[in-house]
Amino acid sequence: MNDTAPEPSGETPFDAVTSARQVMRLALTGSLATLDEAGRPFASLVTTATSFTGEPVLLLSDLAVHTQNLKRDARASLLLVGPGGEAGDPLAGARVSLTGTVSADADPALGRRFLARHPEAEGYAGFKDFAFYRMSVERGHLVAGFGRIVDIPADDLLIDFDEALASTEAGAIRHMNDDHADALQLYATELLDLPAGPWRAVGLDTHGFDMICGDMPARLDFPAPVGDPGSLRSTLAALAKQARATAA
Repeated sequence: MNDTAPEPSGETPFDAVTSARQVMRLALTGSLATLDEAGRPFASLVTTATSFTGEPVLLLSDLAVHTQNLKRDARASLLLVGPGGEAGDPLAGARVSLTGTVSADADPALGRRFLARHPEAEGYAGFKDFAFYRMSVERGHLVAGFGRIVDIPADDLLIDFDEALASTEAGAIRHMNDDHADALQLYATELLDLPAGPWRAVGLDTHGFDMICGDMPARLDFPAPVGDPGSLRSTLAALAKQARATAA
């Protein structure tokens, strides 16, 4: 189903895929719907991160009802809500309902990306009854306002995995946080029009750069996809130069 209205003259054309990906990368929490032993829907609140490609990553306890449900039936839906309801209308922000299957995944990169966004979870992530889970997305349903309701297949929602870039992600994030805190600050304040604060890099992929300041997430999209560490460095340097010029 695609239910889109024409854009008013002078406005940037609505891009459903970009809007949905933005919500998926920015969301820190979501509503997870699983099926109980009687086949009834059961909704619960979870904290979320994303894999390199954009799949949701969750940290779940074996003791939780939703985890017990998933071990019987991995089918699930996850509702993620983007910013936009701060003025009082909770439906003002874009939201994405993802459907697919959720299963445990021991890939260390998933845990690292999750804990970078949720450092408070480090205190219990290593407990025996906790594990990281990844959602294998089949489709998404975006609601981004009047006339902006779109079904999006997973092939459009997710980005390609790049081994060369993914293998250097941890080092690049550490380098940015240790040596380029000033650039992170400029990205947030000058390019994204966000408040100043102790911004940290928490993840990157071929299409953009994820940061967080307290409980405020941010996503800096690259002007063009990057495919190797060299192009990543040059892109980040160019963005920092642009941000400094804006601040001058």
